[in-house]
Amino acid sequence: MEYFGKLGIIEPILKSVEEAKFERPTEIQAKAIPSILEGRDVIAGASTGSGKTLAFAAAIIEKSEKGAGIQALVLTPTRELAQQVAAALGDFSRYKPLRIVAVFGGVSINPQMAQLRTADVVVGTPGRILDHLGRGTLDLRGVTTLVLDEADRMLDMGFIDDVEQIIRKCPRKRQTLLFSATITGEVARLARRYMNEQVEISAEQYVDPRKLTQFYYDVLDERMKFSVLVHLLQHEKAGLVMVFCNTRHNTDFVANNLMAVGVDALAIHGGLTQEKRNTVMKQFHTQSVCVLVCTDVAARGLDIPGISHVYNYDIPGDSTDYIHRIGRTARAGEEGCAISILTPSDYDNFRRVMHLKDIRITEKQLPAVKRVQISWKAKGRSRPGRHGERQRPSRTAYYKKRTSAQSRVTG
Repeated sequence: MEYFGKLGIIEPILKSVEEAKFERPTEIQAKAIPSILEGRDVIAGASTGSGKTLAFAAAIIEKSEKGAGIQALVLTPTRELAQQVAAALGDFSRYKPLRIVAVFGGVSINPQMAQLRTADVVVGTPGRILDHLGRGTLDLRGVTTLVLDEADRMLDMGFIDDVEQIIRKCPRKRQTLLFSATITGEVARLARRYMNEQVEISAEQYVDPRKLTQFYYDVLDERMKFSVLVHLLQHEKAGLVMVFCNTRHNTDFVANNLMAVGVDALAIHGGLTQEKRNTVMKQFHTQSVCVLVCTDVAARGLDIPGISHVYNYDIPGDSTDYIHRIGRTARAGEEGCAISILTPSDYDNFRRVMHLKDIRITEKQLPAVKRVQISWKAKGRSRPGRHGERQRPSRTAYYKKRTSAQSRVTG
């Protein structure tokens, strides 16, 4: 505990950190906590799982007093991350109890309205925060600490106007802490607009590239793509697995057909009710289900330890999403695999991924795969989802003439 004590963290938090069996501060904690505890505005580049929650929790818990009204607000892009952050704040404040309330959509607003009357710290998604502000059930005039968690994802999801509207409801005299996996131009502009003499901090990626193996299979027949995934899942020695799709439609398609062939899988995406999403995440965290099929929107920001394999069933249109996906595995010294399954409609997206700096993805020879019978089909094509959960257009005809797999995907 001496390492955390040297950062200036108060005793009640140190006690909870010790019970959580944290041995040494992570890089982002060591770099950010001293400045945060000094009351400085901080913009930090930190990936999911890097320990950033403790970094801002240390300031929130130290500065907040139970029963003094809402003194801290944490904005997150997704419901699951709001719940995760609220739970972590509750754990860290065990010996200095605070009333921590998570507010997000997809569930009844009435219980949240009641809870907010006695809240000390609020963690929430932009849409539901604005809903409470509009109803007059949330008062931010006493906020002294504002945290924007996963800021890049909030902006990617189109929440910039919502975020700025919420910021303007907070007092000008406050501490603002911004955490983002990537410091994009839009994130930097947001920081310049609403932060004062901010300290900029960056931490190395939590993923060890030496322990992360990346490869792809080139599947020329679109109809065999799912069969390849089934073969790999059944023959790879894996722990917890995440399978990423670009659309809700594909997520349901993959999860339901995996279950039909005996693979223990569940789907999570923005089209599910909050109750269903909570149940799915609980089953995955407890490892009662070992394969989680998901969209980027639903999975972003969640810290799930023990992921051994990440499969890209669809290649993301935004190459930074590829980085976030593979960052789910090879954490904390563990080895991991990131496997992409390409068909002709993925080539354009994969070309952009291959051009990323420091990305080394090799091709593997496609194994002999037995065709799997597709038993679950959607009744109709789903409408395009919001915030990146889009339908993927087919470009198969464009790629009828091909030479080698390497030339096709790397151009």
